[in-house]
Amino acid sequence: MATTVPPQPKAAAEKVNIMISDFNDRAKAAFEKTAKAGEELGEFTKGNFEAFATSAKTAAKGAESLGQELADYGKKSFESASATIKSLAAVKTPTELFQIQSDYAKSAFDSAVAEASKLSEAWLKLAGEVVQPISSRYALAAEKFKSTAL
Repeated sequence: MATTVPPQPKAAAEKVNIMISDFNDRAKAAFEKTAKAGEELGEFTKGNFEAFATSAKTAAKGAESLGQELADYGKKSFESASATIKSLAAVKTPTELFQIQSDYAKSAFDSAVAEASKLSEAWLKLAGEVVQPISSRYALAAEKFKSTAL
């Protein structure tokens, strides 16, 4: 005696097979999409780390350079003050004393203002250089978020 499957259960089995196949396809696509997103996240995180490392290196080099500038200015100021003290020790009249002191005060003030301006510009430039890599990563993150949100 031969057994035959009635048409309705056979059609139901085919539908179940189609549903399982569709589920497998969707699960595979979701897994691939998730794996790709994880890979992109890893690359993005690596880029962020590199940006922070670049910023830190730039900040360290800039701080070293600015520190050297301050040391050089301090040395010049000390040398100028020493020369003025020697000049003051050799004065012959009170008028000459006040003239040397006045010239030194004016020179020291002008030098301090010029150095402050120079350092201020250098700090602003350094701040821009330090922030630039991080700012670029922020812009990239905003662009990626915008493209995935749409």
